[in-house]
Amino acid sequence: MAADGRATEIVVIGGGTAGVRLAQRLAATGAAPGTGTATAVTLLGEEPHAPYNRVLLGEVLAGRYGPDVISLPPAPGTVRRGVRAVRIDRADRLVRCDDGSVVPYDRLVLATGSNPVLPALRGLRRPDQDGLPAGVHSFRTMDDCLALSSAVRPGTRAVVIGGGLLGVSAARALAERCAQVVLAQQGEYLMERQLDRSGSLLLRAHLESWGVEVHTECRVRGLVLDGAESGPGSDHGNGNGNGRLAAVELADGFRLDAELTVLACGVRPRTGLAREAGLDVRRGIVVDDELRTSDPYIHAIGDCAEHGERLYGLAGAAIEQADALARSLTAGQAGAPAARYTGTRALTRLTLAALGGPTPQVPPAEGPSGPLDLAAFGETTPLPGDDVVQLTDATRGAYRKVVVRGDRLVGGVLLGDLTTIGALARTWEDDEPLPPTTPLLHLLTPDGGS
Repeated sequence: MAADGRATEIVVIGGGTAGVRLAQRLAATGAAPGTGTATAVTLLGEEPHAPYNRVLLGEVLAGRYGPDVISLPPAPGTVRRGVRAVRIDRADRLVRCDDGSVVPYDRLVLATGSNPVLPALRGLRRPDQDGLPAGVHSFRTMDDCLALSSAVRPGTRAVVIGGGLLGVSAARALAERCAQVVLAQQGEYLMERQLDRSGSLLLRAHLESWGVEVHTECRVRGLVLDGAESGPGSDHGNGNGNGRLAAVELADGFRLDAELTVLACGVRPRTGLAREAGLDVRRGIVVDDELRTSDPYIHAIGDCAEHGERLYGLAGAAIEQADALARSLTAGQAGAPAARYTGTRALTRLTLAALGGPTPQVPPAEGPSGPLDLAAFGETTPLPGDDVVQLTDATRGAYRKVVVRGDRLVGGVLLGDLTTIGALARTWEDDEPLPPTTPLLHLLTPDGGS
């Protein structure tokens, strides 16, 4: 409760997973009898849509879910959609918005998320252009997803640039819509941040069996734009036209015909608001173990927050940070010690459904064309002296691997068969010594050594 006896005004900038989760936890904790807390939460969401689960955008693009299906549970308190915070007045503790409104706060929480990285490609942007050329799409928001969905048709030639988690999801969703998909990955293999080489090769085989053409170690140089709308002096056909996308040009000069391109080259924390307010910003908005920024009245959680020199960029970390901050804010008001956030042991999961969703699809190519479940956690590349246990079932397209360092499980990759993931994840998250009498192979049996 504020010093003058009124409810503490907590303003949350960001209507994604982190912001909504925090509002829910504050409401649940604040309502508990005997806590001595009273909070009033205002959530400012820049998007006009109801808050949604960004992880499931691929399912919306694939046509499996409607946008309403992936909506998050309603956030309690005051929720304002389609409102963008443009400035933080730290001296008077005010948030100024693009609609002219001013929102006062006692505590401010930045849950501004991240923006897609736009690669340095010829033809991507020109000084006289607003936004991306026609046919070129990011894949980060619901508006991005709906625009892509309306653009794709059976047979559409699509190039996805980027072979990480987002690029793989986008390629798979477009294949579900019967597009002719090429996935161009600059790195040596797909999802190299999460998978080892063997797991990535299996993932590639699955994508190719669904009709996705995969190119690794493939650098994209630029976009070739149709110059039909170009004025005099334009560089028609050289990636500098003013019209819509015609092709994607690779570093070796080869051109991939394309009617649409998806930019899936990673994300970057949204820190502009914090930087302009004079907060400490490195790669993300720097926070301590109480998720406070360099201003003790301002906190940051989710993709935009940098804790312990680490950016997570995962929904699991955003949820844990929101929970920790809710406990910290309410415990502090009740006179109890503030809760501390010590980091998240992040697990990545991805489910790629089998072809043939709600509408008939073209038959996939021969191969392991069924659904693919994937999970990865911790350090999947062993160091010298580590023990590695690995099982491969080529017939079923399954792969399991764990890395053990001393008496600790430090990482693992599972594709195709996740029966052991629950026990493995608990063993890894608890960071407990492995029983000395348990054979390491037992870690990959259905009970995961538990």
